[in-house]
Amino acid sequence: MTKRGGSRRPIGVIRSSGLAWRIADTSPQGYSTSNKALVSAPSVKYRYRVGALLFLLAVITYLDRVCISVAGPRIQQYLHIGPQQWGWVVGAFAIAYAAFEIPGGWMADRFGPRLTLTRIVLWWSAFTALTGAVSSYPLLLLTRFAFGAGEAGAFPNASASIAAWFPAGERGRMFGVLCMAMQVGGALSPLLVVPIQLRYGWRASFCVFAVVGVAWAAVWYFWYRNKPAEKEAVSASELSEIGTSPAHLEQGLPWGVAARAGGFWSILLMAATFGYGNYFFVAWLHTYLVRARGFSEGDLLLTALPFAFGACANVASGVTSDRLLTRYGLKAARRWIGQAGLASGALFALLATLTGSKPGTLLLLSLSFAGISFYQSIGFPTCIDVARKWPGSMSGAYNMAVNLGAFLSGIAFGYVAQVSGSYDLPLILMALVLGSGALLWFKIDPTRQLIAEPQLEFPAASVHGR
Repeated sequence: MTKRGGSRRPIGVIRSSGLAWRIADTSPQGYSTSNKALVSAPSVKYRYRVGALLFLLAVITYLDRVCISVAGPRIQQYLHIGPQQWGWVVGAFAIAYAAFEIPGGWMADRFGPRLTLTRIVLWWSAFTALTGAVSSYPLLLLTRFAFGAGEAGAFPNASASIAAWFPAGERGRMFGVLCMAMQVGGALSPLLVVPIQLRYGWRASFCVFAVVGVAWAAVWYFWYRNKPAEKEAVSASELSEIGTSPAHLEQGLPWGVAARAGGFWSILLMAATFGYGNYFFVAWLHTYLVRARGFSEGDLLLTALPFAFGACANVASGVTSDRLLTRYGLKAARRWIGQAGLASGALFALLATLTGSKPGTLLLLSLSFAGISFYQSIGFPTCIDVARKWPGSMSGAYNMAVNLGAFLSGIAFGYVAQVSGSYDLPLILMALVLGSGALLWFKIDPTRQLIAEPQLEFPAASVHGR
């Protein structure tokens, strides 16, 4: 190493314990002239480690949510309640979740996902455990409402994390993987809950899942950082790949301006139709199969199938969306996926009402959920598209609408089933709602931002995910 012009040249590469280290240009005194003087280049990029933690978050979230659906028939028997009362149990969670979504998303923009998600997961873990301790119907309603209020904001915060850590060309795939993780949680839930219920009773499963949530929160808080630049070990090359990410703002989305944009309300209405259809599989699927199709408790192990279909559809959706983005543009990448997913979800739900076969019903409902899940992966990316600087706030509004639809679904399904004496009629209603959501995509243009601003430039590597 020789001196030229009073400075030192780079000394190249040092290898230690299998890791490659790069030394930046240094001053004559040996101090770095860059804030990234010594950067590790691990085989797994740090943004994918963030993605792995978010994957686990989504799995745990749906383990906790679907747990009560799997345990639903036993809880209803224990508390001596019917479909109307159970509709309010699942609705209490959804309405609380919807009410606190915007505050949860705003907290992501204001305080960052590190602190906010830690609070969210600890809160919902506590009320997951308390669900297993309730002894009366009013206490169950109160516990599920508090559970929903605490969990609200989880996915808007995950959306803000993805916006900060992943380049534009990788977000579709990342959201596909994240949504797939939800289905993994849903698929694992009956496989875990049913054996625990059979051996230890329905209460024990809630305590087990609460402990898992606390462990995740501890890892997230001590390892994660809100921005890639705040994580010292992230290499300069990875920062370049990620590109410019939206800055967290102290003020939230300018709601008055956003509300005057036509796309804002179309997105929220479409989100409500998705939430209406999706919530059947989270809250009512297991009760429907037991009461309408004669499934036994042991048969409920087969209800992992719809979620397995959904997981495959999530991944296919994310990959397809990213490919459509590079070939046909952003509008096609979002709109075609949205229309195909919701329309097919409606079609297969209708067909499920026409068969009395247990295997046929399960297969058609699995295909319906696959269609819904095919749309699901592009919901949050669309929020980032139209509200680039406020991913948490817009995602919070979106998820609020999703859960308002879920609340209506949870309540309406129980009432329609009770009044009509049929569990198929509310399923037909669900199909009609999903079909209207597919039509709403004609009014949604993800290339038009809600708040007009200069377009941000992304490096070619960021756009194409290379």
